Amino acid sequence: MKKYRWQLLILFLTGLVVGTLLILEKRGGIGQLGTPQPVSGGVYTEALIGSLSRLNPLLDSSNQVDRDVDRLIFSGLVKFDSRGMPEPDLAESIRPSQDGMIYNVTLRDGLTWHDGDPITTADIVFTVNLLQNGDGFISADLVAFWNEISLVVLDDLNMQFVLPESFSPFQDYLAFGVLPNHLLAGKSLSEIAESTFNLEPVGSGPYQFLELTVENDVITGLTLKAFTKNSTSGPFLEEINFRYYADAQSAYQAYVDKYVQGISEIPDEMLASALNNPELSVYTGRLPQISMVMFNLNDPALPFFQDAIIRRALLLGLNRQRLINEVFNGQAIVANSVIFPESWAYLDSMPTVEYNQEQAATLLKEAEYVITGDENPVRMKEDIALRFVLSYPDDELHRVIAESIQSDWKKLSIDVVLEPVPADIFISTKLAPRAYQAALVDLNLSRTPDPDPYPFWDSGQAVTGQNYSQWNNRLASDSIEQARVAMDFNERTRLYHNFQAIFEAELPSLPLYYPVYNYGVDAVIQGVSLGPLMDTSDRFASIHQWFMTARRTQGTETPAP
Repeated sequence: MKKYRWQLLILFLTGLVVGTLLILEKRGGIGQLGTPQPVSGGVYTEALIGSLSRLNPLLDSSNQVDRDVDRLIFSGLVKFDSRGMPEPDLAESIRPSQDGMIYNVTLRDGLTWHDGDPITTADIVFTVNLLQNGDGFISADLVAFWNEISLVVLDDLNMQFVLPESFSPFQDYLAFGVLPNHLLAGKSLSEIAESTFNLEPVGSGPYQFLELTVENDVITGLTLKAFTKNSTSGPFLEEINFRYYADAQSAYQAYVDKYVQGISEIPDEMLASALNNPELSVYTGRLPQISMVMFNLNDPALPFFQDAIIRRALLLGLNRQRLINEVFNGQAIVANSVIFPESWAYLDSMPTVEYNQEQAATLLKEAEYVITGDENPVRMKEDIALRFVLSYPDDELHRVIAESIQSDWKKLSIDVVLEPVPADIFISTKLAPRAYQAALVDLNLSRTPDPDPYPFWDSGQAVTGQNYSQWNNRLASDSIEQARVAMDFNERTRLYHNFQAIFEAELPSLPLYYPVYNYGVDAVIQGVSLGPLMDTSDRFASIHQWFMTARRTQGTETPAP
């Protein structure tokens, strides 16, 4: 969403202009102005924060700025809209069988690589083979997934993906960037990783690689030019330049100095300056992340965590909006669900739990936890105190968040002991072995548009999977298990709604906030839009609509009476 800056309006001049236009129109002096029509042309230059590694969609998982550029150069079989719904990209159609075990895929006819060679099913087979081998560049989970899939080629345009069992989120996995077989055939992913292809990529996306900018043997930028052969509309911008900067401050200064027209990310500490710049338009999108407090629901020493009423009281006692305002300068959204808002699966009727310390205290009292002690009062029920350890990744941001949570719960006479844990071993030493009491956890669901909550909340994942809270609710598990195999979209939606309603009632973990991403583009660039993100490279999802100049169509004049 665009953040508009209101300017002072001079009423006299406004009235004069409006009046003049009305008079001219009445006299037939002007025609009806139509919608602005974008005109092809123009160069857009964006500052990227980071450095180039490899321009290759199978090798960019650890480098965001590579993914940003790859988003424009390469294509997948499918892409996703802002609600996470799959749409054909290189594919013309994707037709699952009734049992959900076969996906029939037809490529669009006439597609070409940037060098003019045709795109065929051979390119898909080649790329899938690379995914199945991995060579240490692809995650073990993803390699294992693709090794269970058979790819049957029918002809140059038609193929079948055969699954071992029905799996409704499968189309998520068809968004992989396709690589050209005619240029890389016979090479392993390890060999490709050392290839010059990664600095001179050939893809099939809306922009093709033109050249690198090198200064003192360091890559400082690159240039892409529009490629319209695979598209029925746009892109309008003729050229896109990227320049690399070490940090956000130098990227923003480059904008101020007119070297660039866009900034790939505006961090919170720079947001005020960006918003005060009248020439810069700032766009905000929700990131695919959720932060929450997880409870160890299986710890016999903490029976109160197994009580949904206590968990609700804990949520009521958290001033999440204050935390967002103070810690994130307002740049986050209070979370009400573990399925993201604006997703096709989100339950719109999900109630918002507002901060209410008085109601939280009432629930705790009704549960017979009463305040005892004078100097350090704590709530007790018989010989059980509302006292536990909150573990968090040991960095400044999580420390401040943990202290804010501790402060809120102290007001309810709940004794919370904070435990910082090195971030690189937080999962392996605390979450995975279930060796924690409560934990501040960030779930990053980047590049997974399907909302499938199975890995984190299904009871079958409670012992060795990622269901770290060990929530065991049969109705919730049934809903997400059925949603994984149901092929009817309306049925999947209903099942995910059921899951969210159960989660909201039980609160096995406490959703805190969704972080947001801010992106700056000069006001001269028009047609920019930013919805919810599955990756920050999704800011280019609307690139076909971006333009610098437009013409207005002249409508038919209406004769004066």
